[in-house]
Amino acid sequence: MADFDPEKFEDKYEHYFPELQRAYKRAFETMNDAFDSELVHAIDQGILAESEPFYEGDGEFRVELPAEPAERLSGVLVDEAKLESVLERYVEEIEAELRQVFGFADTL
Repeated sequence: MADFDPEKFEDKYEHYFPELQRAYKRAFETMNDAFDSELVHAIDQGILAESEPFYEGDGEFRVELPAEPAERLSGVLVDEAKLESVLERYVEEIEAELRQVFGFADTL
């Protein structure tokens, strides 16, 4: 991979699509091993498929979720507290993988 360029991240799907896929895939695998696979898959397909990663600067990334994420979930029954907990952990995992993929994990 070429060196990370914050300006290119503004057009992330053009410049960094394989890296984004890798980060999301690694996060999915980690979450799938740690939590109910049906719930993780439903979150991945129903909520995170519409999420948007942003570079915040200083090696930090933020994942913005779509509005009303709980309403986007289908195919599983889960209480709101558990969904929020697993979704929060999943977003943290994606952000950590983004730092790793783009070479910032050792700098924080």
